[in-house]
Amino acid sequence: MRSGLPHRFEAVGEALTSGSDVLLACSVAGQDLARDGASVEETLEGLRGTWRRLTGADPAYDVVAALLTAWSETTLGYLHQLSCEDPMTGLSSQAHLRSRLSELYRLAASDAQDEVDGTARVVGAHALVVCALPFGDDPSEEPGDHFTRAMRLARAGELARTAFVRDETVARLGMHRFAILTRRDDRLGRRVRVLRTLLDGAQAESGGAAVRAWIEGLPATDAGAGMLLDELARG
Repeated sequence: MRSGLPHRFEAVGEALTSGSDVLLACSVAGQDLARDGASVEETLEGLRGTWRRLTGADPAYDVVAALLTAWSETTLGYLHQLSCEDPMTGLSSQAHLRSRLSELYRLAASDAQDEVDGTARVVGAHALVVCALPFGDDPSEEPGDHFTRAMRLARAGELARTAFVRDETVARLGMHRFAILTRRDDRLGRRVRVLRTLLDGAQAESGGAAVRAWIEGLPATDAGAGMLLDELARG
């Protein structure tokens, strides 16, 4: 403790005594405590200790709600980042795809005589197939809400697994894209054409525009692969 207050509650104490926005201070404290790994019990105990020390009473409901809402949202966001699966669509998460790419670069480098040979092996043997559904590119074209977009993306992912039925990773990238980490072989172009046909058929049933699908080569380095995923997710 500093100044007699629990850790992360110094700003809450200052807001409480000065009459400034105490709910905002509680929200910030909840976020910080979640990032620190504090449990909900520790978080509530810190708030109660701060309030009793400065006011002699227990905190009000709105104060507790502000603290716990921030704590739970931050904790949930962290768990989603760790998860292998995107909870809305059932596709692999971007974090999982990033991990799979890193694993490929690492294993190839360890099996090869040097790192250059290893990365060349990854680049030559694998690729990303990227699919961009039209909703999200132009909000006026497909006005569906977040849930509707997620369900369409989930359906597109199911169709992707029809064309790519081996051990490929099918991962969500942003609001309207997904990517498939797959091996390069002489059938890749044909499988992409099949996938595009399936996706366009699904779009036509709902009156939507055609889907864009293309093969994206992998960068020469693992760090470059991470930057590529970030760029594709923002696109």
